[in-house]
Amino acid sequence: MHSENLLVGYDSSDDACVYKVSDDTAVIQTVDFFTPIVDDPYLFGQIAAANALSDVYAMGGVPKLAMNLLCVPNCLSLQTVRKILEGGHDKAVEAGCVIAGGHTVQDEEPKYGLCVTGFVHPDRILKNVGARPGDVLVMTKPIGSGVLTTAIKGGLCTQDQIDEVYMHMATLNAKAGEQVIQANNVHACTDVTGFGLLGHSFEMASGSGVTIVLEGEKLPLMTGARELASMGIVPGGAYRNMDYVGDRMRQTETAVQALVDLAADPQTSGGLLVALPPEDAEKLVAELKPFAPWSCIVGRVIEQQDVSIIFE
Repeated sequence: MHSENLLVGYDSSDDACVYKVSDDTAVIQTVDFFTPIVDDPYLFGQIAAANALSDVYAMGGVPKLAMNLLCVPNCLSLQTVRKILEGGHDKAVEAGCVIAGGHTVQDEEPKYGLCVTGFVHPDRILKNVGARPGDVLVMTKPIGSGVLTTAIKGGLCTQDQIDEVYMHMATLNAKAGEQVIQANNVHACTDVTGFGLLGHSFEMASGSGVTIVLEGEKLPLMTGARELASMGIVPGGAYRNMDYVGDRMRQTETAVQALVDLAADPQTSGGLLVALPPEDAEKLVAELKPFAPWSCIVGRVIEQQDVSIIFE
């Protein structure tokens, strides 16, 4: 085993590491876990598992093996722990991935996630860099989960809104990932998670040596997200993401602040963000529509400017 076999490592801001084991097989390795964002333990397990599995899809691979990571306080009942693990197990089964054990530790706050192993052909790895001027950006899920879950805690959401955000967070990126793998001329891909659309677009732009223009009015939003963001219902993580990008983003005079806030909104188990030429993007969106009707083009890639992100 040699270091040159490490095709994607920690020297980039990519979604996972990739190690070549043969001429036609590379291993994708990733890990992710977090504290509960919903009260239902089974749903929490599903969302946490979907979020961890997403990194493999973002790299163009297929998840095959996973290990549980679970932190539990003494006050958590055995039934609750079982429900969390069942949620993760069922989501892994849906992905065609085997959970083969894991590790549990005592902690003051519950946490759950997965360490996931997937496979990809070494020549078909998708990275979060490589976007080219002339490309456009396709998103496969709507954004707003951070705003909505914040509003849920304050009792500001309808049951339909609650059901919608939970559905999106628990949905695998498997079908979308399959379509992205089959698409022509995909130059860059990542999943939109904790750094929000803004942060992940910034990483794609800066790593690719280009500028990305995000078109606010084209962003796919979860129901009620724009209205809630306009009311100031924005999680603290969104402001941290805006600080992370800082002066490397420029807003035009037409930019709507609520949409900027939603672009910065940290997502849990968000969709894929894909850079590819316009004609291939239109075809990809059409192929995504039957199971992800909210998929759309949200921006474009231009030659590098004085900033990495322009928000219109």
